[in-house]
Amino acid sequence: MVVLVVATASDPASIGPAAAFLAMPGWSPGPPIPEGMESFTNGNVRLLKHERSIVAEDDLDRRWQEATGEAVSEVIFLSKHTAVSNRPALTVHPIGVPHLREDETPPQGGRPGWAAVPNPRIGPWFRLMQKVAADQGLVPEFEITLEATHHGPLTSTPTMFVEIGSTQEYWGRQDAAQAIALVLWKGLGLEEGNAVGTWLGSGEKVLLGIGGGHYAPRHTDIVMSFKGWQKNAITSYLQEQNIRIGKPNDFLCTKTWPCPQGKPSK
Repeated sequence: MVVLVVATASDPASIGPAAAFLAMPGWSPGPPIPEGMESFTNGNVRLLKHERSIVAEDDLDRRWQEATGEAVSEVIFLSKHTAVSNRPALTVHPIGVPHLREDETPPQGGRPGWAAVPNPRIGPWFRLMQKVAADQGLVPEFEITLEATHHGPLTSTPTMFVEIGSTQEYWGRQDAAQAIALVLWKGLGLEEGNAVGTWLGSGEKVLLGIGGGHYAPRHTDIVMSFKGWQKNAITSYLQEQNIRIGKPNDFLCTKTWPCPQGKPSK
């Protein structure tokens, strides 16, 4: 199976990262695709470029398989991000419009009541994006954030969007494009063969976040430090058992915390 990365030439925040990604080693021309699309291959990764809106081309995973015979395991779309704040940002999010009724028209693709299966890489890639952006000097200028699902296009396989925001000034930033390309390069295992966020479906924990606003700040905090929930659970249990917790100096003896025999006093 192959990973399908999709970019559009109509969006500078899409074609910029795609160009930076294609500038990395190992690429070769891909199979011819109907409808004037261009493709490239690198290992099990396929990059597909088209000319239309990124949310307008439905069922690209199915169409790729029909055209090439290759089954698609996941889809990653490269796109621009817009926000009222105009703040520069790198974002990652699932897609779909499950909140719309059947009689409503999705403003940006998809189908009312539908959501794509989220790509399991979203959490790990969000953390990878944090590191890459910091290493590339984009932080704190750029905010690194998750988003809630809110648009199309239709897909049948695990999907996510990786975006640059939030205005024309930032959509074309070469340093932001390079950061996204590095996330793709490292995340898909093209750098050293160790992909980030590969889900084997063999007992790994899955976190489902519902609500919380468009940028889901609480979910973002949890994903940034995924082991935080484990820490809280352990801490709560120890407190319930009246087991003292703290830093090493907290355990030096005091009048309110008598020393066991032979222990140093504070």
